[in-house]
Amino acid sequence: MSLAIFDLDNTLISCDSDHAWGEFLIEQGAVDGDAYRQANDQYLRDYQAGQLDILAYLAMALEPLTRHSEEQLNAWHQQFMACKIEPHVLPQAEELLAWHRQRGDHLLIITATNRFITGPIARRLGVDDLIAIEPERDGKRYTGRVAGVPSYREGKVIRLEQWLESQAALTLDDAWFYSDSINDRFLLEKVPNPVAVDPDDALRRLADEQGWRVITLRD
Repeated sequence: MSLAIFDLDNTLISCDSDHAWGEFLIEQGAVDGDAYRQANDQYLRDYQAGQLDILAYLAMALEPLTRHSEEQLNAWHQQFMACKIEPHVLPQAEELLAWHRQRGDHLLIITATNRFITGPIARRLGVDDLIAIEPERDGKRYTGRVAGVPSYREGKVIRLEQWLESQAALTLDDAWFYSDSINDRFLLEKVPNPVAVDPDDALRRLADEQGWRVITLRD
């Protein structure tokens, strides 16, 4: 059994689910629209430039979770899945997942978006496991803080290595990793089968330099 690892945003889906959740909250009137959109857009630009301050971003992104009940958040997430995520699920991404599933590979999403947002998306895509940023909880309520190492840039490697310690049958031998973002170069460099998926310009240059496979899931 090989490990098939996938980034989520702009890899298996054709949007950034973190940014889309922020837009959804604005539409629901759950946050200050103008201020939140300005910050949300700037953080997305920082991410795309490889310059995101992940802790500053999470302080903003996780705060709305603290102000609403689990029931309200889950109800919103059902709407979010239907209107913001489902239209962005890529048929060719589902075919790629099916190919690895038929090979008997273990399917893992590793993402810098938090588990509240990505847990239902991972279930929708039928993957075996998910490594995501973990919002801290106190009982049923979110605290607005992060539990553990954020799975972002080098943090993805750290979190994956921690996860592998509990997976006796899985290693990075013959592992695959698919990503669109230069932020994931650290994990791409760790696996035998790195694949750039509809890559940003910086990742495309790196893939060309390293001789990595480049594919599209959007044709």
